Amino acid sequence: MNWYAIYTKPSCEDSTTQLLRNAGIEILNPKIRIKKYQRGKYLAVVEPLFKNYIFARFDNNRHNQMIRFTRGVKYIVGKENPVAVPIEIIRAISEHMDDRSIINPVPDAFSKGDRVLVKEGPFANFYGIFEREVPGRDRIVILLEALGSRLEIEDISVRKA
Repeated sequence: MNWYAIYTKPSCEDSTTQLLRNAGIEILNPKIRIKKYQRGKYLAVVEPLFKNYIFARFDNNRHNQMIRFTRGVKYIVGKENPVAVPIEIIRAISEHMDDRSIINPVPDAFSKGDRVLVKEGPFANFYGIFEREVPGRDRIVILLEALGSRLEIEDISVRKA
């Protein structure tokens, strides 16, 4: 049995995963926890790691037809000749997942004095110098070059310049 990528209908990753699991198929439906800027603040959200894709381990000769006609499935990648996903890729994804199939990304590590660029918000495209992290709040303090003043900002809003 090999692993295959399955392309699902939009927003059907979870329902298709459940249907295929109920049919006895081993499924990998990786998700990622990210912060999104919505309505003036950052919210932690969980989204599919690969939008519209899940991975399934099955015998292509035996289960192809059943999988292709499962609700939510558009097609198996490769269509008439499904392409097996190398096990190394499946292992690499699985190693970073927790027990709920969620991957928590590692934020950029800043060092004191690093030059940073603000990516979004009212100070977007301003450069600054990293000073310190604010413990327990996912925020950092930077010195804005243009204004010469300190700013406490979400760490997700900044990247190394």
